[in-house]
Amino acid sequence: MAKRDYYDILGVSRTASETEIKRAFRALAMKYHPDRNPDDPNAEEKFKEGKEAYDVLSDPQKRAAYDQFGHAGVDPGAAAGGGGFGAGAGSFSDIFGDIFNDIFGAAAGGRTGNRPRRGADLRYNVELSLEEAVFGTTVKVRVPTLVTCEACGGSGSRAGSRPNTCPTCRGAGQVRVQQGFFTIQQTCPRCGGRGEVITDPCPECRGEGRVRKEKTLSAKIPPGVDTGDRIRLAGEGEAGEHGGPPGDLYVQVHVRPHPIFTREGDDLYCEVPVSFTTAALGGELEVPTLDGRVKVRVPPETQTGKVFRLRGKGVKPVRGGPPGDQLVRVVVETPVNLTARQKELLREFEKTLQNGDKHSPQAKSWLDKVKDFFEDMKF
Repeated sequence: MAKRDYYDILGVSRTASETEIKRAFRALAMKYHPDRNPDDPNAEEKFKEGKEAYDVLSDPQKRAAYDQFGHAGVDPGAAAGGGGFGAGAGSFSDIFGDIFNDIFGAAAGGRTGNRPRRGADLRYNVELSLEEAVFGTTVKVRVPTLVTCEACGGSGSRAGSRPNTCPTCRGAGQVRVQQGFFTIQQTCPRCGGRGEVITDPCPECRGEGRVRKEKTLSAKIPPGVDTGDRIRLAGEGEAGEHGGPPGDLYVQVHVRPHPIFTREGDDLYCEVPVSFTTAALGGELEVPTLDGRVKVRVPPETQTGKVFRLRGKGVKPVRGGPPGDQLVRVVVETPVNLTARQKELLREFEKTLQNGDKHSPQAKSWLDKVKDFFEDMKF
């Protein structure tokens, strides 16, 4: 009897992708597999026919030969399995091994548990003063971490001994688990996927290959850091498993509030009180900076809120570039605890201000706005 076309058997087109072919065979196998159709004598033949078609079309070389020469281009005996259903079709799980592998990944086959694994990253919070953050510093970092056991070199076995093959998975690192009519593979619960069990554990690490230890490091904080910045110390995290590389240590920066300065980006801000006399007549004002004190000339008739910019007195960016500025905001201070004589002098002074508009332009402007506001409210 002439064989049916393999593409027709699977119900796919000749341009079908590998994924489409897998999907089609999976549907056919679910429908006709003898394990699910014990009372249907035709199910085994339909399944074997589908299996033969899948074996050819899922192999790029066989598929190319079949497309060019038809059934004569492939070996039907090899595709059919030769020795009956038991030899050719295999178990239900074996047939779906390659199909489910892309779904379950390593859990569907293969030993991965004993591969080297990178150690975990660690984080250490450090609190700095504003001066330390601006100019940079070096801090001592003490972190509890897992390091490779020196006694066993990370193997977990006592010196002079070796791990034994796991008797549960026989070294495969995987075991088969039946779930309904499916059989899938998962990590061996006894050895954790390593394929080996430690029968004579190292007394120092108790078979873990790593020991907990507190280590002290010197972390260099570069100038210009700010709250939220992280400094990475490569390889200073936890030791890796099974010879894997260590993780990294990240030093998380937090800058304490400063009593004088407020930082915004690369600029520094501060407020400086000035006397009523200095603001009115002008003079010099001594201003603190992180580099020391500087003098700022205050022009006559300076009002509260006037901002003076000290260029280059801010923070140098941590990633390079020109430093920011320091901005000084003037606050005119009203005299307090006046004596009787001082109050009398101020009253005499106020009488000399006969033209209020001339001496208080801001007050005049504000009063005009208030007047306009109430005028607009009249109906």
